[in-house]
Amino acid sequence: MMQNEFSDKPISVGEWMINILVTYIPLVNLIMLIVWATSSDTPQNKKNWAIAKLIWAAISTVLLVLFYGVIVALILSLGGNIPIGV
Repeated sequence: MMQNEFSDKPISVGEWMINILVTYIPLVNLIMLIVWATSSDTPQNKKNWAIAKLIWAAISTVLLVLFYGVIVALILSLGGNIPIGV
């Protein structure tokens, strides 16, 4: 597979700052990470970074679902009689 000249160009600090800023915006971050991970015009180091971020997002989501599942199971095992407030 041939890589174009653009993929070997180093990414500047300013561009990295913009990339990281974009990843702070909910939903936009996932869309852009998928675009960067799958685009043939994306520099290889940015593509690898996007893939790694997507993997971490998937791991985080699985752990979050498991955590909340344990919390809900704990509440249900107590019969839902948890006093709230004073």
